[in-house]
Amino acid sequence: MNAIWRNTVGDLIRRSARRWGDRVALVFEERAWTYRELDAAAERLAGHLLAAGLQKGDRVAAYGRNSDAYVLLWLAAAKAGLVHVPVNAALTGDELVYIVNQSGSRALFFDPALAERVEDVRAQLGASVYGTLRGGEGFDVLRLARIEPPARADGDLEESDLVQLLYTSGTTSRPKGAMMTHRALMYEYMSCVLALDFAATDRVLHVMPLYHSAQLHVFLMPYLLLGATNWLHEAPDPARVLATLESERITSFFAPPTVWIALLHHPDFTRRDLSCLQKGYYGASIMPVPVLETLRQRLPHLRLYNCFGQSEIGPLATVLRPEEHAERPASAGKPVPFVEMRVVDEAMRDVSPGEIGEVVYRSPQLCLGYWEKPEETAEAFAGGWFHSGDLARVDEEGYITVVDRKKDVINTGGVLVASREVEEVLYTHPAVKEVAVIATPDPKWIEAVTAVVVVKEGAAVSEDELIAYARERLAPFKVPKKVHFVPDLPRNAAGKILKRMLRERFGALA
Repeated sequence: MNAIWRNTVGDLIRRSARRWGDRVALVFEERAWTYRELDAAAERLAGHLLAAGLQKGDRVAAYGRNSDAYVLLWLAAAKAGLVHVPVNAALTGDELVYIVNQSGSRALFFDPALAERVEDVRAQLGASVYGTLRGGEGFDVLRLARIEPPARADGDLEESDLVQLLYTSGTTSRPKGAMMTHRALMYEYMSCVLALDFAATDRVLHVMPLYHSAQLHVFLMPYLLLGATNWLHEAPDPARVLATLESERITSFFAPPTVWIALLHHPDFTRRDLSCLQKGYYGASIMPVPVLETLRQRLPHLRLYNCFGQSEIGPLATVLRPEEHAERPASAGKPVPFVEMRVVDEAMRDVSPGEIGEVVYRSPQLCLGYWEKPEETAEAFAGGWFHSGDLARVDEEGYITVVDRKKDVINTGGVLVASREVEEVLYTHPAVKEVAVIATPDPKWIEAVTAVVVVKEGAAVSEDELIAYARERLAPFKVPKKVHFVPDLPRNAAGKILKRMLRERFGALA
């Protein structure tokens, strides 16, 4: 052990084990782990990783759904000085090959249920060490975490060492690996604890994928720092979520707007006792104000927090607190303690209150850049600030309201339209369950405002009716020229709607 005090991810769980000991840290299916057990298991597994020939700095890809084994591999990699590479469990074929090979991962651990996908592309993968996360043969994470290794795990680690390559969601292009250090993530966890009112007494349910930064780094890890008890589901099944919220008396829960909407529309929502749920967190994409108002009406005791940011900053950057919702329900709030934020024009000048500009950041939470992508790194950090790609307005008191992603703004007839503004109006129609507004090619307008709509079960509405509804509430140039109806909207693991896929699909029909 290094005699100089340090603050790495592995040190976090070690100190929590010393503080909380026999308190339950994590519950997954039939297994419960105390803090002492979780730390010891991660320590043993770290030793097995090193004994397998992996060395400090080697990348380790994790390809699986939520489980206690997934958490153990992450903690063990951090303890061993390895770089964890989360891989979206929905990826297949070339997408899987791209992440594993672009990261240069020497090891790949996967769920047995995904073994066939791995075998299909194994000849193309550059990894040399393979294993399963749970229930497999050979190097199985869950099995080896219970067996003493031949080597010690703790090495000469520094807070500045890389601990994770956090691949961006890739909603507009190929994913890029944000290089996260121990130091960046520890600052992230402290920001979360301070800004989101976390407490050791919270009973927390985690259902979104841990291979995405929000669930892992905004919620699970900060709560493990504090000593809370955490329940983990493999996926956000609405019926099971509502049942667990009631049976385990959950007090703290995060979900993106798409999952909150699914919960609101599930028949069990009104049948379950959710009175213990005190803190509700949302983020990953914009929460439509009409949905937010419905949620507040049905759960008036729930304190709501809007969490905004992106993978490259850990990912939490700003928060709108519960007491701020009434006055600014559409706002993303103010920066968290360790983030400095500006809203600027193309010349990097601060915009005036009410004007639209790009959100830029400086923070110790930020990634070092993108793995083996120097040009993209230089572009993202131009001028000494990280360029988020988010467009927002800032008011006199420093609150931001996100308008759109720069790439999602619609240029129709030379006039810029924020897709969110059109979406907010369409969400107020009683037949609309979900909506995404995109640009599609148009010979007259260059880009036509186009709405893609999911209709509520049992409801009916026509294209002409929705266009007429929008015309009564929007300026003429903002009214959708076309409306397409779909059974559901494509999303990534974080719950973000993939507008790129919608543009590809409906742009071809234009």
